[in-house]
Amino acid sequence: MNRGEDIAGKLDWVAVLLYVLMMVMGWLNIFAAVYDESVKQTIWDLSLNSGRQLIFIGASFLIIIIIIVIDMRFYETFAYLFYGIILLALILVPIIGKEVGGNKAWIAIGSFSLQPSEFAKFITAMTIAKFIGSVGFRMDNLRNQLILFIVIIIPMGLVLLQKDFGTAIVFASFLLVFYREGMSPFLLIVGISMVTIAILTLIVDNQWYLYGVIVLIFTIIIFFGKRTMKRIGALSAGALLIILTIEGFDYVINNILPVRHKMRLEALVDPNFDPMGINWNVTQSKIAIGSGGFVGKGFLEGTQTKFDFVPAQSTDFIFCTIGEEHGWIGSFIVIAIFVTFLLRVVFIAERQKSRFARAYGYSVATIFFFHFAVNIGMTIGIFPVIGIPLPFFSYGGSSLWSFTILLFVLLKLDAHRSQMLQRV
Repeated sequence: MNRGEDIAGKLDWVAVLLYVLMMVMGWLNIFAAVYDESVKQTIWDLSLNSGRQLIFIGASFLIIIIIIVIDMRFYETFAYLFYGIILLALILVPIIGKEVGGNKAWIAIGSFSLQPSEFAKFITAMTIAKFIGSVGFRMDNLRNQLILFIVIIIPMGLVLLQKDFGTAIVFASFLLVFYREGMSPFLLIVGISMVTIAILTLIVDNQWYLYGVIVLIFTIIIFFGKRTMKRIGALSAGALLIILTIEGFDYVINNILPVRHKMRLEALVDPNFDPMGINWNVTQSKIAIGSGGFVGKGFLEGTQTKFDFVPAQSTDFIFCTIGEEHGWIGSFIVIAIFVTFLLRVVFIAERQKSRFARAYGYSVATIFFFHFAVNIGMTIGIFPVIGIPLPFFSYGGSSLWSFTILLFVLLKLDAHRSQMLQRV
């Protein structure tokens, strides 16, 4: 431990204040989401989600103290050990875990339940940073790239076995970290292109139209471009990759993906699909947010909220409460606060003096960005409903604690950035 040091004076208090502000706002909106005016309820009531969230908040401050007290070298030194432990936990979850909301992703500890996949994001971020920060590391080395992809694919696959598709795809956000650390933009472009093609397979009913357009484009390129063997070979490889993407995605949708996730994808491209079933959440979410108008209905005055029209409103759909009760202005303020927070995290990451701290900082930024963008996107119908929380706003101990750990480990490293090895 680093005894006697002025850690309080070195912490980034802008990030800390934004963290506290978002956590308090989240707590108030959790209470609004479960409030029943016909029953005498207080925000402190432990039978309500708001009361239990207060306990989680209190535990978060205890976690912060532990993070601050532990020596800064602890996180880098034991990253690989923690990675092995979390993989073991993820393997055990389908065996000893309990099912919540259709996902067997929780381990019961007394009256509480923990979700190991939430903490896997933090530990994977630390592991990636440790490897990137190792002596002699080069991102343009194929072996290093393969190792990094394996590091994220293993926990992603184990989380998929828990049928937690939302948390699993969060691991894909680490690709942005690889790009920041020197990965060729070509790979990022290929990845984005494959996602775009996969989305088109959902929108276009007849895949032969896609193949026809692809053949036309490639024919024009070959006819008007330089017809060298290298160019034709590259175009042929690209065409093969596109075909594999279309056929592979179609196979996953029809043979591997659970029916409810398949229906959610169909609901994304067709707003009128099953409005009383799989599309109910999104439809009611849009109604709730839209009914808030410009200034909202007022705190604890949301009618959609009071009558439980939106399922999971204190967890995945907490943004509905913000939109209904505080309107466009309240929604804008929340988004502005979160964007400010994200920019601050990126600023902190960029000023680090070691590759480990910088890579970890960007991992934190990408995880928060992914959660923020996808959660709000799914409440307004531009992303499929995949069940991921809005950081610091959604109800839940595991998510709050994992986000707290993610942030304050970064702040701990940042407070000692002058002592970190110059390995940038």
